[in-house]
Amino acid sequence: MTRSLHVSDEVRALAPGFGYLAVEAHGLTNGPSDETSSALLDEATRRLAERLGGGAPQDDPHIAAWRAAYTAFGCKPSRTRNSAEALAKRALADGGLPRINRLVDLYNAISVAHLIPVGGEDLDRIQGGMRLVRATGEEPFATAAGGAEVIEHPEPGEVVWCDDAGVTCRRWNWRQGVRTRLTEESTSALFLLERMEPMTLGELGTAAAELAEALHKACPEARIEIGDVWARP
Repeated sequence: MTRSLHVSDEVRALAPGFGYLAVEAHGLTNGPSDETSSALLDEATRRLAERLGGGAPQDDPHIAAWRAAYTAFGCKPSRTRNSAEALAKRALADGGLPRINRLVDLYNAISVAHLIPVGGEDLDRIQGGMRLVRATGEEPFATAAGGAEVIEHPEPGEVVWCDDAGVTCRRWNWRQGVRTRLTEESTSALFLLERMEPMTLGELGTAAAELAEALHKACPEARIEIGDVWARP
């Protein structure tokens, strides 16, 4: 792995059941959504519906655990949903999942199929190591409003992913910033798969292996590495 990742003691104490697995990829080729990436999203929606068996995403034990973690740092999970729950709700709605670009479609499909938060960052835009911390409230977060880039700041105590330049994702995995997101020009990426107990580390590894396999199929020349699982000792 070319980027170090660190989870702060404050976050460890907040969510003892948290764990993540990183997948790093180089030599990727991206582009607009196509029939293949669209089919992956459709299949993921089918798998999600089968998993839920007519229930709502928030009733799944894994999503319930994420809701509890969001509540623990003062966030209302019904208003600010973790990325897996938000995508699942969109998948089951009439409009279905959005089509963004091939790489984003791919990792969104893994997220929906496994009901697990998955994020993708452009490695060439990350500055220094990645850290999961509780924010001071001073960190810059680049987002978009009205078609223009604006700088916001997280709330003090909010759980955020950040690098040396600022926040890359707010409220754990709720909203990704524009600075490090994957675009059609991205050629290197860091994918983060996150879990809470009761999802097992084995299930986390299965999702990561499926992501790596899908990346190989989409980009046969890419170099892909699955990192070690991180979980609180």
